[in-house]
Amino acid sequence: IFLSLTLFSLNRRKMNLKSERRGIHVDQSELLCKKGCGYYGNPAWQGYCSKCWREEYHRARQKQIQEDWELAERLQREEEEAYASSQSTQGAQSLTFSKFEEKKTNEKTRKVTTVKKFFTASSRTGAKKEIQEAKAPSPSINRQASIETDRVSKEFVEFIKTYHKPGQDIYKQCKLFLDTMSHKKDLSIEEQSECAQDFYQNVAEKLQTRWKVPPEKVEKAMDQIEKYIMTRQYKYVFCPETTDDEKKDLAVQKRIRALHWVTPQMLCVPVNEEIPEVSDMVVKAITDIIEMDSKRVPRDKLACITKCSKHIFNAIKITKNEPASADDFLPTLIYIVLKGNPPRLQSNIQYITRFCNPSRLMTGEDGYYFTNLCCAVAFIEKLDAQSLNLSQEDFDRFMTGQTSPKKQESDSFSPDVCLGVKQMYKNLDLLSQLNERQERIVSEAKKLEKDLIDWTDGITKEVQDIVEKYPLEIKPKSQTLAAIDSENVENDKLPPPLQPQVYAG
Repeated sequence: IFLSLTLFSLNRRKMNLKSERRGIHVDQSELLCKKGCGYYGNPAWQGYCSKCWREEYHRARQKQIQEDWELAERLQREEEEAYASSQSTQGAQSLTFSKFEEKKTNEKTRKVTTVKKFFTASSRTGAKKEIQEAKAPSPSINRQASIETDRVSKEFVEFIKTYHKPGQDIYKQCKLFLDTMSHKKDLSIEEQSECAQDFYQNVAEKLQTRWKVPPEKVEKAMDQIEKYIMTRQYKYVFCPETTDDEKKDLAVQKRIRALHWVTPQMLCVPVNEEIPEVSDMVVKAITDIIEMDSKRVPRDKLACITKCSKHIFNAIKITKNEPASADDFLPTLIYIVLKGNPPRLQSNIQYITRFCNPSRLMTGEDGYYFTNLCCAVAFIEKLDAQSLNLSQEDFDRFMTGQTSPKKQESDSFSPDVCLGVKQMYKNLDLLSQLNERQERIVSEAKKLEKDLIDWTDGITKEVQDIVEKYPLEIKPKSQTLAAIDSENVENDKLPPPLQPQVYAG
């Protein structure tokens, strides 16, 4: 009966896939660039691939520059007409025209400089430069590079030696880029990302067209260039203070903590963690996604995502005894992210998006797995009751911690299940019961407190009514009577006290 009900439930889920798994199911076409170029898109690029996004970004920026230019020209013409009409004499007009031509030349020069500032670093005043130089660390501190940076630099030098003459050009280009970036730290992180992407594209084109390097060697060279550059730039461009990356990290982390009660059954995850081999795969996947934060190179972070995804596919394959599908992969990836709660998740995603070699994100398995991770994070941020097949009332109670989903009963475990798992679920049931009892006690205590307050108020009101009905009359104080043994001050002719008489014999 249980097997029949399970099969019926699975068939029903497949029939109502769009309605029940609305937030989990993603078609493969939805992962591609919405412009139809065939490359993988990304939520950070509004659904475009890296190439199309840059084209749209430049087009929008050029349009904004053109509109600003036209507005400036129109305002300048109006100013010219107003200025010319205010002149009365021809000589004054001639003098004014010469001044106007000089002013117009200065305005055009200023506009060209303003437009160039969109693409180059903005100049700073001398005073600000002096302040920055005063705050800069001493040369001895600058020379103290990290061990990892020294190791990567040596590896890069050894690598480019194998390219001979192209290697010398690569090294010069990289040194020039690093020197340029050191003077562009005041730029926004988006502008620094544009500089890095342009550098990748220019170097790759030079290797292919000028030096005729084979494609496989170009890919290896670009990987080493990215590793060398980003290892040295990591502390400046990863989660910079000028962005809200840290704020997003905290929001996602808080959201995942609030969703700790989500079970694999709610997400329709086809993974059976009771199988030891599957459980090991799940642990390895969580380890890989957490390890991503310890890497400094975008390609290494992508490699962690890829390893995590491959462990997920293996876990699904072992559970189902058949190759995993894309519909199985995404819910399982969501479950792994919820269970692992990777540190600085949004910062790592943004770092990869901004400074990774774009060819890796647009095609290949790295790009596919990274796009799925972005979709998983977006799903977690928008997860609601309907996505988990729950009522809104149950979802709200689970989110506020008032209750938790009913755990599996110990009687329904198979004989092969570990005793520790059974004991864990038993303890969870006991905690759930204790929580319910505590809620009842708190409710009764509040009711008792209310009854005591009502009783006190009632007694106070009754006493007040009686006092108002029978007011208390206070009589004047009477004269105090003197004690019988006290001195006869008032001489009221009382006889003196009797004295004892002593008789002899």
